[in-house]
Amino acid sequence: MKINVAKSAGFCFGVRRALKIALGASQSSTRVEMLGDIVHNEEVVSELHEAGIKKVTRLRRGQQKTLLIRAHGASGETFRRALGLGYRIVDATCPMVKEIHKIARKAEEEGYVIIIIGDKKHDEVRGIIGQLKKGALVIDNPLRIPLATIKRIKRAVVVVQSTQNLEKAHAIVNLLVGYIEELKFFNTICKPTRIKQAEIKEMPLHNEVMIIIGSKTSANTKRLYEISIARNERSYWIQNSKELNHRWFKGAKSVGIMAGASTPDYTTESVIERIRALSLEAGTLASQI
Repeated sequence: MKINVAKSAGFCFGVRRALKIALGASQSSTRVEMLGDIVHNEEVVSELHEAGIKKVTRLRRGQQKTLLIRAHGASGETFRRALGLGYRIVDATCPMVKEIHKIARKAEEEGYVIIIIGDKKHDEVRGIIGQLKKGALVIDNPLRIPLATIKRIKRAVVVVQSTQNLEKAHAIVNLLVGYIEELKFFNTICKPTRIKQAEIKEMPLHNEVMIIIGSKTSANTKRLYEISIARNERSYWIQNSKELNHRWFKGAKSVGIMAGASTPDYTTESVIERIRALSLEAGTLASQI
């Protein structure tokens, strides 16, 4: 069975950068804390825990402590509160997410209503909202657009959660154009996401089985799986090699592998090795029959 690994599989620039910053911060003499997970991947979070970085649910006294801001970013209030409590701040926010913050703040200052296309409860979306004085309207689906609210808006700027599906974003914007007199759209889906989504649109058409690797809490991995299974029903979303099922590969001559932006290379390599082992086992069984 031929194994085809996506060129874009695995860590994006923002995640790789955040982990480098985090591991650097862990070498300091102060206690390092973070509010939530640095990225949505359990193995990466475990790695940071072993490095001494503590996950906390709220900020307390910050003397002799460092607050690590995660790749998804944080609200302005989080920064202000942390500094007020005495924390030293190390900011690992993805530069592409920071650019969304900048666009949203500037547009609000110019009098525009901010509309965010994204998952309402996602950390990145909350971080964007947290940059604004008046908040934002979040839309997560073209079938759930609050028309009563939209019809009252005269001027709006639309930004997009960096890991969203571009087709869905365009569908929402095309609907908004019909109701908002002045609408400016900024396609803030990051380049790594666009590359991954372009690749995952093709791979399911050329492989009999597709394996998507990433945490079930990862928004970008979820999007990759949704795109894949819409094109190939033999698409499977796993977190690690332990979840592979030999039945998935029955009769298959090729398998495509894509890994989300928060999935470490060692996880992908483990999956590849397990698939090779399953293929060899199947070959051995076939030769014995």
